[in-house]
Amino acid sequence: MSQKVAVLGTGKIGEALLSGMIRAGWTPADLLVTARRPERAEELRARHGVTPVTNAEAAKTADTLILTVKPQDMGTLLDELAPHVPADRLVISGAAGIPTAFFEERLASGTPVVRVMTNTPALVDEAMSVISAGTHASAEHLAHAEEIFGAVGKTLRVPESQQDACTALSGSGPAYFFYLVEAMTDAGILLGLPRDKAHDLIVQSAIGAAVMLRDSGEPPVKLRENVTSPAGTTINAIRELENHGVRAALIAALEAARDRSRELASGNN
Repeated sequence: MSQKVAVLGTGKIGEALLSGMIRAGWTPADLLVTARRPERAEELRARHGVTPVTNAEAAKTADTLILTVKPQDMGTLLDELAPHVPADRLVISGAAGIPTAFFEERLASGTPVVRVMTNTPALVDEAMSVISAGTHASAEHLAHAEEIFGAVGKTLRVPESQQDACTALSGSGPAYFFYLVEAMTDAGILLGLPRDKAHDLIVQSAIGAAVMLRDSGEPPVKLRENVTSPAGTTINAIRELENHGVRAALIAALEAARDRSRELASGNN
């Protein structure tokens, strides 16, 4: 962990990653950050003990560059970095929809690039980060990316061809669960519960269900069947979900998210 790592464009996810790395044993002095606003950079220094630098300084100094700017800003950032990034630097992209070839074409020939799609549970060390290798990235580079993102949750290696699907499922995934909890909370209020009590009931049920899915080894259909007694309340609710096409709507929604990720990759912002 003596290598220097720079996080460029350090927003909420970038800061969560820094915080997790420090807890995992990285030395703050080996962590560099860049931010659009100087006051943001100083805030990161005060909070975490990391070193604010310019993008060019990060490219010259760090062994690993983690690019966390928005997809639409990535081209401009690469134009700024390209003159300063040696071919032995590991570049990790956290931008949705942008393929590793986009970086390889703009950086020195042979630059290793790793693509990572993480999600907002990184803020609570429960991220799902999906990792893919570019043309020049080795197993060692992938392991280093796993070490970094493993500080804030789980990691999974996939071929880059599966990244758009993973973006639809796990990158955007937390929003779907928040949407479901929002709808269930409204239903609880309609059924006569105060909002705070409905919220607590649903959130704890969601946590319990998630732990069962993770730890029981049972497929979700089996766990659902265990709750669904003949002619009971649950099967009546499931019938209404099916009547309203909820399953089909979810599939269509995930396909739409995947398609948008592909559009971002093609430059259609």
